[in-house]
Amino acid sequence: MALKFEETNLIHSLLRSDQRPIDEIATEFINKINRCRSSTLSASLLLLLQDKKMLKSTERLIAFAILYLSYSSQPSAANPFIAFFINAACDEKAEKYERGFVLQLLASGGSGGSKEFLKQSAANYIKVFDPSVHAFPPREQLQHQYSDKVHPEAYNCLFQNISLKNIVPDPDVPHGCDANSQEFDLQPGAKPKLGSGDRDEALTGLLSNLSPDGIGPQWIRPRPPRLPIQDGELVWLNPDNNHELVWDHGMCADTSRGAAVRDLIAKALKGPLAPVQQEQVLVELTNDPKLVYHCGLAPRKLPELVENNPLIAVEVLTKLINSPEIADYFTVLVNMDMSLHSMEVVNRLTTAVELPKEFVRMYITNCISSCENIKDKYMQNRLVRLVCVFLQSLIRNRIIDVKDLFIEVQAFCIEFSRIREAAGLFRLLKTLE
Repeated sequence: MALKFEETNLIHSLLRSDQRPIDEIATEFINKINRCRSSTLSASLLLLLQDKKMLKSTERLIAFAILYLSYSSQPSAANPFIAFFINAACDEKAEKYERGFVLQLLASGGSGGSKEFLKQSAANYIKVFDPSVHAFPPREQLQHQYSDKVHPEAYNCLFQNISLKNIVPDPDVPHGCDANSQEFDLQPGAKPKLGSGDRDEALTGLLSNLSPDGIGPQWIRPRPPRLPIQDGELVWLNPDNNHELVWDHGMCADTSRGAAVRDLIAKALKGPLAPVQQEQVLVELTNDPKLVYHCGLAPRKLPELVENNPLIAVEVLTKLINSPEIADYFTVLVNMDMSLHSMEVVNRLTTAVELPKEFVRMYITNCISSCENIKDKYMQNRLVRLVCVFLQSLIRNRIIDVKDLFIEVQAFCIEFSRIREAAGLFRLLKTLE
């Protein structure tokens, strides 16, 4: 990935700061560069260092320091460029001050390693460098010394062996000429600058276009188009933000299990079952409670079963009470239209299992709201009677604590006091005060 404009300018200005302390330059790089971009910028510096003609001597020292100190806060083994530093320290064709500088960088990472040499500028380091006070150990010794620090995933381009370098020498320019005119950028679409002599402009252009992957081989022909998808053919799905994968818990299940119960439940959704059929469903579910998970009753179909076959609905919900989906069934039940059958189902459930208090409270509130909102007086009186009988049953069986709904139920009784059942419920409430 190429560098951004502001990143290119920052690196270029830091490399030219040969009069500033080296550690100060490296600190500025670390503080100003986004951590997620650090590896990309480090790879670009590595490519510049690999080509020995692109950077001046002071710029090379600064690049080495930035490349090493960017990982100084982490264990040495976390630096993916240790192997490159070892090769640079053992390069006999390189200047001795450069080899000595790299060796001091490697030594500074160990216990007791001194970083005093980084407090001077790159220009001053080269000026006062004395090769006689530095030892240059052989490659084998360095590799043995730092073998435990070599990153297991050291920098290695995937296409390193099949890619061209971003910068290659111009074969038509003699070797004695200025380095700026000996090389040009091979990035696609870029125009090579030969003999321009504008070194800073060339370096900035290279930083903007360098890529750790180099220039890979191009396809000699376009990719063939995909064949049309046939009916029944599986389509490869790449999950992204636009796709939500839903696990099918019924996958690989035994579909033959409970086939008779499934058929009867399907009929029960459309109308009342014959007594013999109803008894068969109840017996099957009693003998094998797990059949309820294979009967094909989704929560959205529950209202149809409640209205047509309330006893079967009670049996199914009783068997599903420990299911993770029971909350979905309760939500549908509490929001369906109030009727004699729905109250019968809830009333039977209260005596068969322990229902959540919040569900019972919400169901009673919905019953009261339904009575208040109905326009037909005859239907309203009929529904009020059913609700009052239902509430009296819950109170006498101690299913609900009337204190939680006392004010709401009392107001309901007063509003419909003309109805005998409401007056009876009101008297029952008074006895509980």
